Amino acid sequence: MSATQPAGALTVLITGASSGIGQALARCFARDGHRLLLVARSEDRLQALASALRAAHGTRVEVLPADLAAPGAAALLAQTLRRKRRPVDVLVNNAGVLEQGSFGSIAAARHQQLIDLNVSGLTAMLAAFVPAMVKRGRGRVLNLASIAAFQPVPGLATYAATKAYVLSLTESLAEELRASGVTVTALCPGITATGMLSAAAEHNAKLAQLPRFLVGQVDEVAEQGYRACMAGDVISVPGAINRAAALAAGATPKWLLRRVAGALGRKVI
Repeated sequence: MSATQPAGALTVLITGASSGIGQALARCFARDGHRLLLVARSEDRLQALASALRAAHGTRVEVLPADLAAPGAAALLAQTLRRKRRPVDVLVNNAGVLEQGSFGSIAAARHQQLIDLNVSGLTAMLAAFVPAMVKRGRGRVLNLASIAAFQPVPGLATYAATKAYVLSLTESLAEELRASGVTVTALCPGITATGMLSAAAEHNAKLAQLPRFLVGQVDEVAEQGYRACMAGDVISVPGAINRAAALAAGATPKWLLRRVAGALGRKVI
């Protein structure tokens, strides 16, 4: 297949691209001929993905290993790309971590790791790349939030709080940048069949017993996120059950929402 890029091809930077939804999103963008900048900590896994995407789609793929939880990592990445003259047209903030369990059973350092990547790392990436998009008058951002952003989730307290931050920030930026030519989208999947879920299930067998209809397929979630991003939608919630849950969360009194979430959450802690 020719490596010639189609007219209108965009340069897409995807964090957390080595697995899960990030990897599936990379396949979506590559399929449609866009140039990829893949970021994650694991260079070997990124290189394997890059080779597969080049072979399947003939697209240009560059690998940029980085730990975005480290202070200054996002700024350094932006500086590297400026030096290479690689302006980013689409920023996909997918990198994130999850920890399941009662709040007190999780080490303080682990709580901080969730905040460092899910909140601080994502915010730093936005600060590093969005101003240049605004200056050029065009750009798209896709932030990975979660259905957990809409409600309290006992057993995922810190994770849910970080995703609520991502959703709130996305909505604020979407409105702030509404006339700038830059769109900002939050993808809010429910439970999805990824390595993150498998890792959590290894520590809690109850998670492996979830009904199959509650677990989304990663390729379907990524496809919906991709389409929402390219359309400039502000919020995308894959799956009818998840959309119903998000709507119900907005309509339910807070005290009742906490009680229901608590009753469900205690069953899997």
